[in-house]
Amino acid sequence: MKHSDPVARVEAVAWVAAHGRMADQTLLIERLRDEVDLVRTLAEQALWLLWSRSGDAGIDRLMAAGIEQMQSARLDEAIATFGEIIRRKPGFAEGWNKRATVYYLAGDYRRSLADCDEVMKRNPNHFGALSGYGQIYTRLEQYEKAILYWRRALAVNPNMEGVEENIESAEELLKEKKGRSI
Repeated sequence: MKHSDPVARVEAVAWVAAHGRMADQTLLIERLRDEVDLVRTLAEQALWLLWSRSGDAGIDRLMAAGIEQMQSARLDEAIATFGEIIRRKPGFAEGWNKRATVYYLAGDYRRSLADCDEVMKRNPNHFGALSGYGQIYTRLEQYEKAILYWRRALAVNPNMEGVEENIESAEELLKEKKGRSI
């Protein structure tokens, strides 16, 4: 995917998105630093597609159901659905990531952190989970950790919108917190 023609790079990213496997994610991660904005955007979308494919049609149907439950704020149902995905296919990082998201939405930060840990064991390049750690640690007022994880997320995917602003906000909150403790 190191072709000099941006059109060829776009086509390569699209092909990996449609046909690739987890082993191909390194190619897409490289393209997150492409000089062409379209290539970077498509590489990020392609990674999410790659990560969302379990290789099992039944698991993929459960994922779709769990996402719909989560989007409909049926959090208990979504937790159960993603829990079933994890039970059936514990090596599938995105099942853990989605359950971490639902736990976060439910305010269960301890379980959300534990599931993020499981995502990282399976996919250390998962910039979504790294950013999720930042969100959780901000809620827990552990701003140093939030900043650390957001910087790790940006190290993988420098195109994440809003993360720089999150870091700046957390740095301000950290200054305020330190000012109160003096």
